[in-house]
Amino acid sequence: MPEVQERERERLMKYVAIGDSFTEGVGDELPDGTVRGWADLVAQGLATALPDEEVEYANLAIRGRLITPIATEQLEAALALKPTLLSFNGGGNDMMRPGMDTSKVLALIERVVRRCAEEDVRLILISGPNPGAGLPFGGVIDRRGSELTRAVTPLRDRPNLVLVDIFNDAEIRRPAYWAPDRLHLNAAGHRRAAALILSALGHHTEAEIVAPDADERSRGLLHELRYYREHVLPWLGRRLGGRSSGDNRTAKGAVWSPVPKL
Repeated sequence: MPEVQERERERLMKYVAIGDSFTEGVGDELPDGTVRGWADLVAQGLATALPDEEVEYANLAIRGRLITPIATEQLEAALALKPTLLSFNGGGNDMMRPGMDTSKVLALIERVVRRCAEEDVRLILISGPNPGAGLPFGGVIDRRGSELTRAVTPLRDRPNLVLVDIFNDAEIRRPAYWAPDRLHLNAAGHRRAAALILSALGHHTEAEIVAPDADERSRGLLHELRYYREHVLPWLGRRLGGRSSGDNRTAKGAVWSPVPKL
């Protein structure tokens, strides 16, 4: 009987994602208003790449979350689900705050790595895409993100850990992969991120490449004023008011859902 149960576990992949808006899928909105995103696409890609295994998927990500609740509350809730595979990205929202403590962020990343090793869970550690080129404070994000990415690179040698460096992917930095807010990936960007992650897991997937003419984006004065009115000022308003885009939101998918074979 134990041997049968072990064989059944070997044929079941349980993938859980934790993080913020990047992992939730903001920017890849479906017609019904829900978001999809790279994590959903990775789950589907795993189901396709593993025809002899059942794949279950959960996503605990919530937009606006700082790295502390991701690396503590979300992580422990995810591990309680007894996954076999866990993806983690965090720190993007911290990088937009003044006075970010890089050592604290790195310590929390190490906590995720350590806890996954303790629970024998395979970890996908993701360095998220760099939105710096499109943002008014992009230089700060570029500098902080580069520092964090360099610091976590040695972790790629840890057993049972896959490090995916999307931050340094030059293609995804092009405007064609970003939503109008310039902070979140659009559908094409999420498809490219999913392909990079699946390929890093050993399931080669052709990464999205958007035609060059799709990069043409007018950024005249009126365009920039509209951008600041629609995206930058509301963001500043939330910061000054101590609010987050994730206030009163719960996890995208807090329980296991089977991923259908397509």
